[in-house]
Amino acid sequence: MTKLKLGPIADDRPVKVTLELPASLHRDLKTYADVLGRESGQPATEPVRLIVPMLQRFIDTDRGFAKARRNAHPDP
Repeated sequence: MTKLKLGPIADDRPVKVTLELPASLHRDLKTYADVLGRESGQPATEPVRLIVPMLQRFIDTDRGFAKARRNAHPDP
């Protein structure tokens, strides 16, 4: 069994954002969605729905960003 960094995608109210992806990245997102669906026993998610959780996971685990954010907003 593959250990993916993302879990099931939460059903959340979307905000529309338009962007262009390289075809190779879109193919990778599609493949990731397929694998995630098999791993979770659910139908494959639309690849575009992976972008937000992936970005959130990236931001949440970026130590440099966490340090910069703490320094930018020190606790009172």
